[in-house]
Amino acid sequence: MPNLSSDYPVSSEQIESFQRDGHLLLRGVCSPEEIAAYRPVINEAADRFNTETRPLEERDTYGKAFLQIMNLWERDEAVRRFTLARRFAKIAADLLGVDGVRIYHDQALFKEPNGGPTPWHQDQSYWPLDTDNTVTMWMPLVPILRRVGTMTFATGTHKMGEVRPVNEDAPISDASDREIGQIVTERGIPTHNYREMQPGGATWHYGWTLHCAPGNPTPDIREVFTIIYHAADARITAPQNKFHRQDTARWLPDLQPGDPAASRLNPLAYSRSGA
Repeated sequence: MPNLSSDYPVSSEQIESFQRDGHLLLRGVCSPEEIAAYRPVINEAADRFNTETRPLEERDTYGKAFLQIMNLWERDEAVRRFTLARRFAKIAADLLGVDGVRIYHDQALFKEPNGGPTPWHQDQSYWPLDTDNTVTMWMPLVPILRRVGTMTFATGTHKMGEVRPVNEDAPISDASDREIGQIVTERGIPTHNYREMQPGGATWHYGWTLHCAPGNPTPDIREVFTIIYHAADARITAPQNKFHRQDTARWLPDLQPGDPAASRLNPLAYSRSGA
């Protein structure tokens, strides 16, 4: 498999833009040849570990948004090389302005043909971490055309903290979409969509950045792989909701509130100091 340890240069202007707006598009993070090598192994692993067998019409709004297969790196050696790639992790550290980053988890997010929209939400509402220095890399493995759609970000919302407490019964739902969409509209928050993307390009967004995505009206699967990073010195917070408890048990095993968020499932993916 291709070695993904080389640097991808991120300019000071791009870092400033990311830290100001809460989102950024970087083109060509992976070459076409690199994506051609890794896409089949990611697809194979996603297919092998997918547990969703219900037809679309039997799922709720969030279930219709995409197939979500997590922590493939933990179970597949080829995907591990992709998820733990130094290139991606260094970009994450550069954008956050931190010494190093750890993996929180990865995800294959495959929006099926006729799959529904992804409601407005904030990722970090679900993460029991004491830092705002969290970032998600969202990389398509196939061309994403305008009629399929990429994510829409609410610019600057990473500076607002949690804008809506999580509803434990319907966390990412039609209700959350209406309520958060109303907040975006009433406050006049500008939104941005990067429209078409090519395989190997990637958007990056803070954990608190509000975002959503349209449905997939095409007959083709929208194949996307995401990797979530957090600052290497982050610690675990006391749980505020059931999702914090679930995430602590799954992604931060054998640790307690106050401990460094550095379990065996949170390897140090990059450190500027060489730790």
